[in-house]
Amino acid sequence: MAASILWADDEIDLLKPHVLFLEQKGYRVTTVNNGLDAVDAAGKEEFDIIFLDENMPGLSGLETLTRVKATNPRTPVIMITKSEEESIMEEAIGSKISDYLIKPVNPNQILLALKKHLEGSRLVSEKTTSSYQQQFGRLSMRLGDRLGTKDWMQLYDELVRWELDLSGNPDQGMTEILRSQWAEANDLFSRFVEKNYVDWVNNKGNDVPMQSHQIFKNKVAPLIDEKQGPLFLVLIDNLRLDQWRMIEPIVSDLFKVEDQGLFYSILPTATQYARNALFAGMMPGDIEKRFPGKWLSEDAEGSKNAHEEEFMLEQLKRLGKGVKSSYHKITNLAAGKKLVETVGNLMDNPFNAIVYNFVDMLSHARTEMEIIRELAEDEAAYRSITMSWFRHSPLLDILKAIAEKGGRVVITTDHGTVRVTQPSKVIGDRNTNTNLRYKHGRNLTYEAKDVLVIKDPGQAFLPKTNVSSSFIFAKKDLYFVYPNNYNHFVNFYRNTFQHGGISLEEMLVPVIHLKPR
Repeated sequence: MAASILWADDEIDLLKPHVLFLEQKGYRVTTVNNGLDAVDAAGKEEFDIIFLDENMPGLSGLETLTRVKATNPRTPVIMITKSEEESIMEEAIGSKISDYLIKPVNPNQILLALKKHLEGSRLVSEKTTSSYQQQFGRLSMRLGDRLGTKDWMQLYDELVRWELDLSGNPDQGMTEILRSQWAEANDLFSRFVEKNYVDWVNNKGNDVPMQSHQIFKNKVAPLIDEKQGPLFLVLIDNLRLDQWRMIEPIVSDLFKVEDQGLFYSILPTATQYARNALFAGMMPGDIEKRFPGKWLSEDAEGSKNAHEEEFMLEQLKRLGKGVKSSYHKITNLAAGKKLVETVGNLMDNPFNAIVYNFVDMLSHARTEMEIIRELAEDEAAYRSITMSWFRHSPLLDILKAIAEKGGRVVITTDHGTVRVTQPSKVIGDRNTNTNLRYKHGRNLTYEAKDVLVIKDPGQAFLPKTNVSSSFIFAKKDLYFVYPNNYNHFVNFYRNTFQHGGISLEEMLVPVIHLKPR
């Protein structure tokens, strides 16, 4: 069906060649020569788009725009004018026009504006699909190469960008192809980690990536400088790269991105391990030795992250950065709002750390609450909820306050999360931990092909509760299920977001350095 255009201009007769050009292109054009007739026509028929002359006698273009928008708020309006005055442009843009053209306009300008606003989504979708089709073979060939740690980071970043570009694409076939390629990448990445992880944490070889326990020393401490003003470390628990890409444009309105990249979360990719390692600057096994009684075992009662501030202060001193600092953990809305009110008081501190727990709570709530499952059905919905939360969160207000006062920020996380789809049977004793992506205990029985096994936790600098305890980590998108009541738990946990194991989404996590604009 031909798209319908309403064109209002007091010199419409002079634009007859333009109208004929558009009709030859298949558009249906209705013309009027004043604002009142434009309002009347828009009230009788719903047009696909409206061209509106800004300088008409009687009812002006801006007045016509206001009346048209009152009855047709979703119809795109393109303002056409001879004036280049900035105030008129600003007023028109503030009145929610879709585009702004300066006379004289040529037919191709008009055609481009039409395609942009009437066919833009389709054209972008088709171009994205075509581009991914062209890149599919190249990505497949790369997966067949011997990839190193940096190669995997680059490949993951590219897959995330394609995921975001194809999200919502009506061509579901392309989305399925991408998910298949993603699954292949996670399978190969899991094998890569299985082969190299113990060497990485022991700093062996020539391809050791930056890991959780090194990120503070390498990416945070060098930026702590009293002369450059306060630095804020904002750790958003459980933040995946795709979620960061969604909120990045909002943050970029406040800050300039000085540097951003990825690092490798240690195993288990769980808060107790990865976040304690980040704040302590050492692996969990070393934390247990260095801080007697401060590391709680899997089956112990109480918070497993109660001593992060102590770990952080000790690391600051160890790195020669024993400056005035603060530590804040935000676990609910009230605590976030309270920090918004007091963030100004922190500007005298050379360093401040803020841990924000919402994203992690969202992933757990999605597992436990049916309504959250429906709202975050897949990765796209999960990202959408994250962005919606961020737009209206105290965290954004905190970042605004920091930017206004000239503070610098490092945003990072402890680990990511993966949507699990395939069950893997496991058997353990009553003291085995409950996490679905890793198990720690004695006499574990499991499917060997599904896991990375660490029989001697000391090799991976993990706490060892007894001589026969071991760790197993689920690969790609697997999740552990006990044989008892197997089918119930398979269905209950399938398609939930979990962390603790080995996947691109869990292990490769972002770190970003920001300066205020």
